[in-house]
Amino acid sequence: MLKKNLFTGSLLLLALATQAQSISPTPDQIKAYTSAWKGERSADGRPKVSDAILARLKNISMEEAWGVLRNKGYHNQFEGEWQLIYPDSAMTGRVVTAQYVPSRPDLEALVKETGKKEGRVQTGGTNSWPIDVLKDGDVYVADGYGKIADGTLIGDNLGNSIYAKSKRGVIFYGSVRDVEGLSEIKGFNAWMKGQDPSYIQQMMLTNINTPIRIGRAIVLPGDVVLAKKYGTIFIPAHLVEELVLTSEVTALRDEFGHLRLKEGKYTPGEIDTKWSDVIQKDFLNWVNNYPGKLPMTKKELDDYLKQRNY
Repeated sequence: MLKKNLFTGSLLLLALATQAQSISPTPDQIKAYTSAWKGERSADGRPKVSDAILARLKNISMEEAWGVLRNKGYHNQFEGEWQLIYPDSAMTGRVVTAQYVPSRPDLEALVKETGKKEGRVQTGGTNSWPIDVLKDGDVYVADGYGKIADGTLIGDNLGNSIYAKSKRGVIFYGSVRDVEGLSEIKGFNAWMKGQDPSYIQQMMLTNINTPIRIGRAIVLPGDVVLAKKYGTIFIPAHLVEELVLTSEVTALRDEFGHLRLKEGKYTPGEIDTKWSDVIQKDFLNWVNNYPGKLPMTKKELDDYLKQRNY
């Protein structure tokens, strides 16, 4: 038994050592992290949720998204209490993760040597490396372990590069500098824990596209993020489409319920419980004659309602 445990331990150490010799996991390793996703993937292995779903997700409330994830058993996907450059802006995108830690000379030397072997740029700091991998629709999400002074992961130069590559902003459990300059980048936004005029010092990048912690949340590469002034929620890729449709239907039901309550047609008790056959038929008739444009296709809605019994 002892020999077996030692052998198992040796294999684990070997696996950790192998992973430690690269800045990013291989595409196959990222696929293993996100094996529940069955759709298209980026070249680096991350799930590639469609732009159409990302656009629809922007209209979903934080509470609706949170509720769907909780019902699926995902209890650790939300983080709040952010500072934003533009508080009224919403952002969705595919996550690229980065992990930062306090500097340590021996480990920093290994990281830089590993990056050199992988062809990563050697001029400037390693905090530019995550930016180099960004593609359109990606959101750069970094764990800067809450460091504010001397923990500024980007300024306006890197901010311009980020937006040029991703057409998105950033989410940092840490800080930024040059907020005035960042605010001049049209379309860019930052969710951050603080801002400071100092330059990044005594901290280092260790990994790109590995699982990271953002406050209360765990985040995987290829997760989809919904970011608003009310908080950020990190959604496993394989749940995004279902979450969007479920939340859209919930919003329609709420709209219908509020309308009928204002009209006095039903009591609060009738609306705030499982609906009777009469109310369900009324809802379906209301949906069929919906005055605006439904967020989903009629087929999506019909298929969804067939599987639910409200």
